[in-house]
Amino acid sequence: MPDGAARARCGRCQRPRSHCLCALIPQLQSRTRVLILQHPEESRHALNTARLAALGLVNGELQVGEQFADLASWLADPAYQACLLFPGDDAQPLATVAASASARPLLLVVPDGTWRKARKLLYLNPLLAALPRVCLPTGLESRYRLRKAPMAGALSTLEAIVVALEVLEAPHSFAALLQPFEALIDGQIAAMGEPTYQRNHGRDPASA
Repeated sequence: MPDGAARARCGRCQRPRSHCLCALIPQLQSRTRVLILQHPEESRHALNTARLAALGLVNGELQVGEQFADLASWLADPAYQACLLFPGDDAQPLATVAASASARPLLLVVPDGTWRKARKLLYLNPLLAALPRVCLPTGLESRYRLRKAPMAGALSTLEAIVVALEVLEAPHSFAALLQPFEALIDGQIAAMGEPTYQRNHGRDPASA
């Protein structure tokens, strides 16, 4: 196979055409609108779960940058009540928000990047930092077997969005969003080989 063909990428999921995930990406409806603000460095990551989330949600959108000139107009949509999915002392649990009798659905703004990069997005966009914050339930465990969580309960962006939507829109399931995510991880593990995966990412039986 010519080198150019090997490097050809799907214009939608951005994966190599030989490993395109589009057939697994659903088109899920949600009352909640999801706006993902992605740090530019994260957009170049091979495991770009935020893109998978945006592609799988009809009412989802992905914007890439550090400063967002149109942020005020995005947040001003009168059909939605904007909030920021980000931990903090004043962050309300999503279950509490879901139980409140608000007539308007949420515009859930989700920063995507490392914790340092996500905090930088908040610093560079004061309107973002000023939003009321909401947080995920405690005790969650990531399925992201190729990345070590920086702290207990840390999830990939896609996983966090799935959990948030399932809390806000129970009993509706958004598990289908995880199908391309799982396939992506399985493909990466297959590419590196099981021995390499176990050596670098496998769980130490002594810690079980």
